[in-house]
Amino acid sequence: MIGWLLQAGNLATQVADSLNRTAQSVTPPKEMHLWDILKSGGPLMIPLALMFIGAVFFFFERNIAIRKAAKVDENFMRIVRDHIVNGNITAARSITKNTNNPVARIIDKGIQRIGKPIEAIERSMENVAQLEMYNLERNLNVLSVISRAAPIFGFIGTLAGLMQLFFDINTTGEFVLNTIAGGLYVKLVTSITGLLIGLMAFLGYSYLHTQVDKTANSMEVAAADFLDILQEPTK
Repeated sequence: MIGWLLQAGNLATQVADSLNRTAQSVTPPKEMHLWDILKSGGPLMIPLALMFIGAVFFFFERNIAIRKAAKVDENFMRIVRDHIVNGNITAARSITKNTNNPVARIIDKGIQRIGKPIEAIERSMENVAQLEMYNLERNLNVLSVISRAAPIFGFIGTLAGLMQLFFDINTTGEFVLNTIAGGLYVKLVTSITGLLIGLMAFLGYSYLHTQVDKTANSMEVAAADFLDILQEPTK
């Protein structure tokens, strides 16, 4: 009886020691930081990073330019109208030349054409408006291209990674679930990154395009008001 108890005690001690060694040998899960995840995406993360930088740069550059172009003094057209109605064309021209925005440049072109038929004045103003719209929309297409290209680059990175993964499995003949899961996880990084960059670029493009439309509307309203002013009797 005593021998049996001693054997049971020894067995319990061995089991405890075995469990202790097993617990010590278990490696704690490795923490993955954002930078480590991005680096695991491979070489195609470089063009994706360039697209991200380009999207951020052009968004802020265009946003600042459009906001500046959209700033129009509420009294601008009233002052121009008063000068034109009073016959003081020189003063009206001085106001438009000293104001740096698309509306002022369109009105300035109209003032230069005063004395010609309304149709000729309107055409001249429309030509200037088209040039101003081109300047406002410049580089917006870059955001549009990035919104389409970034997801494609991401998918290419994922597909290339999967091809490499299955090629290694076919070559080595090793089919380890942990290795495959880890490989798939890494290869999805480029797809997710590309989709996020594309979404960001698309939202930025849509927002800026809306702001351009608002500015274009203010130019059309100012041009229509100016043509109405020209048909008012002078004092």
